[in-house]
Amino acid sequence: MGVTEPTHDEAHGGALGARLNWLRAAVLGANDGIVSTAGLVVGVAGATADRATLFTAGLAGLLAGSMSMAAGEYVSVSTQRDSEKAALALEKRELREQPEAELEELTQLLAERGLTREVAREAAVQLTERDALRAHARVELGIDPDELTNPWHAAWASFLAFTVGALLPLLAIVLPPADWRVPVTVVSVLAALTLTGWSSARLGAARPGEAMLRNVAGGALAMGVTYAAGALLGAAGV
Repeated sequence: MGVTEPTHDEAHGGALGARLNWLRAAVLGANDGIVSTAGLVVGVAGATADRATLFTAGLAGLLAGSMSMAAGEYVSVSTQRDSEKAALALEKRELREQPEAELEELTQLLAERGLTREVAREAAVQLTERDALRAHARVELGIDPDELTNPWHAAWASFLAFTVGALLPLLAIVLPPADWRVPVTVVSVLAALTLTGWSSARLGAARPGEAMLRNVAGGALAMGVTYAAGALLGAAGV
């Protein structure tokens, strides 16, 4: 029997996993934009039917939410990147000061993955001769030195995903006639949450039904609570 050649996806499984993580983050960012902005505009709609007020509130929520998401993602990923760079610097120093100990450590790590001691040692030697830092970074730290996380990419991705999601409830609340604004927004938001719930479940290899139900229930609850609060405040003349 001939040796089966690795498929393209198998050869680039790490890259595929990274793309799926980015797609999942984009879906979740859009989902946050939908829910938070829908809750805000539906809550304001419970208190007033003024189109300008609704648009102002929705736009403010969109900008505040997208900037907050971007800033939070930038800080988080920057911290992760700093940790990765510090780990690589430490590994580089250890390779320079304790090459034999590091070679033994790499051998042990490879042996723990199922290789025999002899094969693990030979593989460790060859990897070290080729690029010791890259070998230790990937096997020991799980880091690719050439593909460190980029905080700006993460920030812009979060900003755009949240903005795209937030545009739906914002447009749905201001474009229809006054009597149709809340019903159109609720239906549009629940339909969008069904889609994002299905997408996130499929990307995570989970059951779509449960994810969609949780997503729709959470969005409906958020809109119901904020609408009730807005209606009470509007009735009280606040």
